[in-house]
Formats: sequence, C-alpha cells, structure tokens
Amino acid sequence: MANRLANETSPYLLQHAHNPVDWYPWGEEALTKAQQEDKPIIVSIGYSACHWCHVMERESFEKEPVARVMNENFVCIKVDREERPDVDAIYMEAVQAMGVQGGWPLNVFLMPDAKPFYGVTYLPPQNWVNLLGNIRDAFDEHRADLAQSAEGFATELNLSDSERFGLQPADPLFSAETLDVLYRKVHVKADDEKGGMRRAPKFPMPSIWQFLLRYYDSTVASTTENETALRLVTLTLDRMALGGIYDQLGGGFARYSTDADWFAPHFEKMLYDNGQLLTLYSEAYSLTKSPLYKHVVYQTIAFAQRELLSPEGGFYSALDADSEGVEGKFYTFTTSELRDALGDEFDWFAELYNLSEDGNWEHGRNILHRTESDESFAERMGWSAADLSVRLDATHLRLLKIRNERIRPGLDDKILCSWNGLMLKGLATAYRVFGEPEFLTLALRNAYFLLQKMRDNRNGRLWHTYKEGRARQPGFLEDYATVIDGLLALYQATFTESWLTEADRLTQYVFDSFSDPNDDLFFFTDKNGEELIARRKELFDNVIPSSNSIMAGNLYAMSLLLERPEYAERADRMLGRVLPLVQQNADYLTNWAALYALRVRPTAEIAIIGSDAETYRQQLDSEFYPNKVLCGTTTKSSLPLLQNRGPIDGKTAVYVCYNRACQLPVTSVEEVWRMVR
Repeated sequence: MANRLANETSPYLLQHAHNPVDWYPWGEEALTKAQQEDKPIIVSIGYSACHWCHVMERESFEKEPVARVMNENFVCIKVDREERPDVDAIYMEAVQAMGVQGGWPLNVFLMPDAKPFYGVTYLPPQNWVNLLGNIRDAFDEHRADLAQSAEGFATELNLSDSERFGLQPADPLFSAETLDVLYRKVHVKADDEKGGMRRAPKFPMPSIWQFLLRYYDSTVASTTENETALRLVTLTLDRMALGGIYDQLGGGFARYSTDADWFAPHFEKMLYDNGQLLTLYSEAYSLTKSPLYKHVVYQTIAFAQRELLSPEGGFYSALDADSEGVEGKFYTFTTSELRDALGDEFDWFAELYNLSEDGNWEHGRNILHRTESDESFAERMGWSAADLSVRLDATHLRLLKIRNERIRPGLDDKILCSWNGLMLKGLATAYRVFGEPEFLTLALRNAYFLLQKMRDNRNGRLWHTYKEGRARQPGFLEDYATVIDGLLALYQATFTESWLTEADRLTQYVFDSFSDPNDDLFFFTDKNGEELIARRKELFDNVIPSSNSIMAGNLYAMSLLLERPEYAERADRMLGRVLPLVQQNADYLTNWAALYALRVRPTAEIAIIGSDAETYRQQLDSEFYPNKVLCGTTTKSSLPLLQNRGPIDGKTAVYVCYNRACQLPVTSVEEVWRMVR
C-alpha cells in the first residue's frame, strides 16, 4: 500500500512512498492533523543520495513493528531537505541549539503547533523504538515542560540576527590590514600538508579557495603570505584532483572525503559541488595554467553532460553513493578485475593508482587515487607525457566500459533552481577561460531552461524545484542569488544584454519580496511564501555560500555594469553589517571575505567596443584577474559603460575605468594589462 508520498515528485519522498509508516509530506494537512488529534509530530528530513538515510529506512521505516509505534503515537512527516531548505534550516538550527551534532537523517520531534523540543540523527532500530516510547511518555506525562522547552527554542529561532550576533549597521572600512586578518583566520585552520582544512571528513568548500585566490590577487607584491595563500590553493586543488574524492575514470567530484587524505570519498555526487568546482578550477587554471586543472574542468563537464543533463537543458541534482545496496560498489574494483581488464598494462596502472593486492579499501576493493602528477610519473617511467596520455586514455576507456555495464547508482532527477544557477556560473566561467564552444552551448541551454521552465511568467517569481514538466515550491533567496550570479557571468561571456536585463529583473523581485524593512540583509524566504515558525536569514557560508553573501556580490557587480550606485551602497551595508562576524570567523564566511578582498582596491570596469570585442574578451578572460567587470559590443549599446563610445580609427577600443573615472582608451589587450596591473 502506498502512503501519501506517492503523489510527490521528490525522488527522496518517493523512496519512502511504500513504507508502512503513514508518512505525510510537509504541509497543512499534516500540521492540521497533529493539532486536531493533539499528537506530537515527527519530522524526518533527508535527501535521496544520503547513505545513512537509506540505512535508517531499511532498518526502521520499512519495518511493520516500528511503523506501528510511529503511526499510533505521532503524526509522521517526511521532508526532502533539498526541496525544502527552509524547513530543514529551521529544524537543523533548533537541533544544534539543543546541543546535538547536526546531520542527516535529521529526526525532530515537535509539539502539535510545530515547535521543536527534541531531535536526533541516525539511530539503530532498537534505540529508535526506545526513544519513541520515551518521547511519547514525556508528551503524555510532562507536557508542560516540553511545551516550555519548545517555546524557548522557538523564541531563540525568532531572534533577529542583530540580536543573536550583536550586529550593528556600519559602513565597512576597506584596508589591506583587515584583509590580512581575514586571511590569517583561514590560514591557521588550513592543512598545509594535505590541503583542505585541518579536519576530517574533508569537504571541497570552494568558497575558501576562491577567497584565497582573491587574497593572492589583492596582494600582488610578493610577500610570504601571498605565496603561502597560493600554495594552499594549489595544494588543495592538486590533492583533490588526484585523490579518491575525484572520479578518476569518469570525472566529477564526490561530496566529501571521509578521511584527511582525500582518499576515501562518500561516493554521492552532487550538482552543487561540481558546478562550484568548475568555477574554481577554471579560475585557478587561468592563474597557473596547470594541465591537471584543465583536465578536471573538461572531464567534469563531460560527466555532467553525460549523467546529469536533462533533455530540456536543466541538470539533475545528484547521484547516489550506493548501488546494489553497497556504498561505492559502482566506482571501485577488485585487483583481479583490474588485472583481467588491463593485462600487460596492469603493473604501471597499479603503481600510478596505488592499488593493493587485497584492495586498498573495504571488501577487497580498490579506490583509484593518485599521489603523483602525470609529469612526474611519466619521467620516472621513462615515458613522454604524450605516451602516458595515450596509455591513460586506453586504460580508462576499457575500465569505463566495464563500469558502465554495472548497476548504476540511483539518480535524483529533480532539478533545483539554485544548484542549476551554480552550474550555469561554472559553465560560463569555463567558457570564459577556455573558449570551448560546447561549454557555452550548455550554458545557454541551461539559462533558457531556468528562465522559461523555472520562472512564473505571471509574476516573475522563480520556482525552486522542477520534475517531469512540473515546477513547484516558490523560490528561496538562494535560487535568485545563484541564478543572478550565473546570468552575470553569462553576460560577461557573451555580451548579450538580455542576460543582464534578466539578472536585474530578478534583482528587483528580490528587493520587493525578500527585503527586511529593518535591515539591509535579505530573508531566505519570499514574503509571499509559506509562513513557518521562524523566518530566517542565511549568513554563514557552508558547502554552498550563503545566499546573502552571493546577493551582496551580485549587487556590487551590477552597480558597475548598470551604473546603479545604490546597489553598491546596499552591498557595502550588507558587508558592513556582517564584517565583525567575518573578522571573528572568516573560515565560515569566506564568500563575504572574498567580496571584501575585491573591495580593498578599486574594481576595473572594462568596456570593449568594436568588431573584435569577442576576441579581446577572450584574451582578457584567459588571464587571472578577478577584480574586474567586462562589458562590450560590436556596434552600439545603451549600457552606461558603453554609451557614446566607439572604436578608434576603425580599431576595437578598450576603455578602463575605476570608480567611474576612465582612462584614455587603448586598442590592444597588452595596453589594458599595463593599465590594470
């Protein structure tokens, strides 16, 4: 018998549609039932690629005796955290306030009015059943105490950010000294031996390394800290690209490494990671020209196109860690499988990828990972780089053929607006750096999909999720912030002004629907959306940067491209409000820190006019210089930076401006670099 989740579109909810638990989706029906029947609520939150979510389902939610206890004593609600990040954020924050380490599956117990009083993550079945009994007894016998506790947590959740963190309105003072403070806050927690941060598990955290790249660029005078910042970035990117967290055969990054060495991944692949890492590796290539980084970008885009791209141009959300009920089975090999497949090529392959006769991982299986670059290994083997490349291509094709015949990990085929915005930015950035036409084609298809399929043309509102022709759930601030960011990158990649116009339209909607009349920071939820027990603002950067930090960067870029000084003033006030937090906890607010790094020096406003505008753009984008905005046209434009400007003596002209004061135009990219550097 199917439960109510059978009518949902979320793959995670559909995975639970045949549980004997009487699951409800989050919504008015379940919340009303709890109040009418005066029952406590279980809100169980997870996502489709979550390994321990699957384990708890198999052990508890699929079992009739466990389901009977849940159904008789609680109203049971299942939530896909990716579909409802607003619900997840509120109850995750509540559980952390209870002193519980957050994670998924997240199981939160609520009073009938939806206020939380207790929460846990994964529990084995007997512990879970015991907890259910204890919670129900407490609800029946100590109701007043639970209600008081729930009220306290609800009050805490509704504190404004100013009250919670002591934030006060302030205009930021931009200085190299403060930027050095932010850098040192990050550096002290970085792992200067293995890359990443000094902790395990290790997550890619792209915003950290993008901040360090901007710090490096802002302190171009060669100092010890300057070079150390760059070394931390390249060490991290090298180790990730060679490690088990990266799919050495098929491309694409897993969500995190379970160890400190980037060796053993949690094998799920998420769109949001790979979109951000495309931006990061492309930017890093423009600085270092590392062949490894180019390989990662090209192979990761090929992976996304092959395994995550929908026929309509949107990208699906994730691939599961498990196949055939075993984590990582799809991606790993026994030594005998590899020896049979590779024959005479096995010995060198085993040395390069650190294979073990008994397996270097669980159950006698091997995770392909490297500790040596192509160049070093080829030299040690007495081969040319071209020889090694040919051998690698041949062995990878053989192994991919074998791998593709296996049962594949589950695909979460819902399309999330915000994650596609991150992918759009990654594709546009990759095109800007590498000039590969296919990258632009994918970016354009994705942008058209987002604006045609995931926007309500009646009111201009974005939808958060889309599946099988059906868009649903009003968009959150993260949807607008990431899509605007992607559109700004796409405009600067193409000089097609409609992308800039669309970005500004979405920005106007953000002003209208997400603003707090008492604060410059934006709410996470639309004022026209569902009212929850709290309306939060997102400040801290996590695996995805906070939506407020992305919006602040968007406003600053648009203030230059559209000559909207009020946008820059709003961005500066946002940054000024959170700057004390950034100075204390820069490693948790690195996207804010990256914006601060750009603001320490004036941003180059570069306008290109003439028949070679695209060629000049390619040349300017091929070198690392993040503190710039580009606009251009081959003819005429009404954009402020392009108005009343044209070629010089028939040659394409470039106008470089700072703080709306322009230098004399030049007619070569070399002259531009001399001016900006």
